[in-house]
Amino acid sequence: MDTFPIPAQSLEQHYHIDGSQLERHYREHLSDFKSWEAADHAQEWLVFPDNTGSRLSIDETSLSNGELYTIVTNKAAKGKKGVLVAIVEGTASEKIIAALEKIPEEKRYQVEEITLDMAESMHKIVRRCFPNARRVIDRFHVQKLAYDALQEMRIAHRWDAINEETDAMEEAKLASEKYIPQTLENGDTKKQLLARSRYLLFKSADKWTEKQKHRAKLIFELYPDIKEGYSITHSLRMIFSKNSIKDAARLNLARWYNKVADTEFKAFNTIAATVYEHHEEILNFFVNRSTNASAESFNAKIKAFRASLRGVTDVKFFLFRVANIWG
Repeated sequence: MDTFPIPAQSLEQHYHIDGSQLERHYREHLSDFKSWEAADHAQEWLVFPDNTGSRLSIDETSLSNGELYTIVTNKAAKGKKGVLVAIVEGTASEKIIAALEKIPEEKRYQVEEITLDMAESMHKIVRRCFPNARRVIDRFHVQKLAYDALQEMRIAHRWDAINEETDAMEEAKLASEKYIPQTLENGDTKKQLLARSRYLLFKSADKWTEKQKHRAKLIFELYPDIKEGYSITHSLRMIFSKNSIKDAARLNLARWYNKVADTEFKAFNTIAATVYEHHEEILNFFVNRSTNASAESFNAKIKAFRASLRGVTDVKFFLFRVANIWG
């Protein structure tokens, strides 16, 4: 039985053994894989009813070749043994519901809270399988929508700058002149400024370096819409950052809707409509300030284990090890 994920290949240089041969020997003889009761359905679903707790997370991840699995985890286990409640192949809601219904109804009805993303299929799964659970949409999924809208504005301006520079180069060529790109006071061209501003737009202004502050000043002067988009994104981030009660957050979110409406930015208005549609589940964050960070952390563990094995060739055996380590 595994207690922690160590790939056999990692032992090669220390013990002068054939890691691949040891892996095969472990699979065929040392482990309980051959007598594993769940082997027949492992690639379809694995469920661990005893790991069900009062606060869960549900998310999806890829095991191999981009094939997605839906994973339910117990926050109380903190990524250790017992964290895995269920892992089901695919994202089809009915299939996942059928697997989760193998958990006794009494245990499912005792779940108080589940964090998840905005996918309707996830909400359907939670409503059917954990009807008493408060659904909490992960704040970082909400913020990412705003970041994506802001980056969309930056990218649109960058394409304009690229086209502008290309036209200027062609004009110089036709005039038999050497093309000299116009630079800003920090030495960037417009194209470079827009490319190099990507990361600073993700950060709060108080975390900018001196160079980023200078770059932000230039980009906001040249592109007022990006400045306004950054302000909208920052306002949303601050709603979640403040240690507010749910009703106060509700009022702040309403003000944010009004701020977005005043701009008439199509991308942000679309996002505001999406946030409004899910506002109650988003506001549930302020009850316990729960996020899907534990699910993301567990996904990272799965991916790190997969990487240490240099990929997954035998999905069933990989799931056997995952079940032993975290089930």
